[in-house]
Amino acid sequence: MTRIAEAMEHYLDSLRDRRKLSAHTVVAYQKDLGRWLEHLSKEGLETMAELDARFEPVRLRGYLASLNDALERSSVCRHLSAIRGFLKHARLRGWLARDIGTLVPTPRAPRTLPKFLKIEEVRDLIAAPDPSTDRGRRDRALFEVIYGAGLRVSEAVGLDVGDLDLGTGWVRVRGKGGKERQVPLGSPAVSAVREYLAGGPEHPSEQGPLFRNPGRGRLTSRSVARILQRHLTGLASTKSLSPHGLRHSFATHLLAAGADLRTIQELLGHSRLSTTQRYTHVDLGTLLDEYREAHPLGNRARPRNKTKNGRHR
Repeated sequence: MTRIAEAMEHYLDSLRDRRKLSAHTVVAYQKDLGRWLEHLSKEGLETMAELDARFEPVRLRGYLASLNDALERSSVCRHLSAIRGFLKHARLRGWLARDIGTLVPTPRAPRTLPKFLKIEEVRDLIAAPDPSTDRGRRDRALFEVIYGAGLRVSEAVGLDVGDLDLGTGWVRVRGKGGKERQVPLGSPAVSAVREYLAGGPEHPSEQGPLFRNPGRGRLTSRSVARILQRHLTGLASTKSLSPHGLRHSFATHLLAAGADLRTIQELLGHSRLSTTQRYTHVDLGTLLDEYREAHPLGNRARPRNKTKNGRHR
């Protein structure tokens, strides 16, 4: 008799081996399913046969409702996604006679616009690293590649030297699900990478990771976040930004310059156009902010200062 914990491990293995999901995604799903497993155990459900016979959609909705007090709505949606994926997998494997997850509606997640830097801020950030040091050349090349090609941080740190063709200015990127795509780098990124590769004793050889730490190991996504924040802190327009914000900046600036959404979708490696379309909201929001700041009538909606007697100036 198959235990629920064993079935979950089988599902997670399929995500790693067959669907080639990122390690970060698999770990997140593992934590979400582990939390649900504890809940099922408290309800006396240990085997897939018991889950199939006794579990109803209303109980899953109740479990998700119990998470609302402790987690953000986006995290609750991720929990449901993990559980749905597992239940679908169990149905296909014959462990369940029905797919319970399809009967539970997805909680409406709040729509958040991606954070990004203005073009001037990107220029300041890229100019911030000291080009006279190995680490400075690495950081500048790192920022140029992420922004210039619109890469995910995991894609950038996963690059090997052999993935770049500096002669033609293209890079081979391994994205989500093991999908590969070819992306143009742009001449500033090519120049920055050339300077980095031609640097001092810490520069990468022709084989192995492109972006390395002082111990010559591959940079991690967390390391990139620390590097980015260190350089942002030194800028006049200090702000908090994740490394993914450089990718958001790339997409937003392309859209503002008139690039086609389908082209941006291909460059970013999005499987669905709807994922790319959120940048249209970012751009419209930016235009509205600039209108309010610059247009002579843009401040009409703002309350005017009052004198001491309460009259408007």
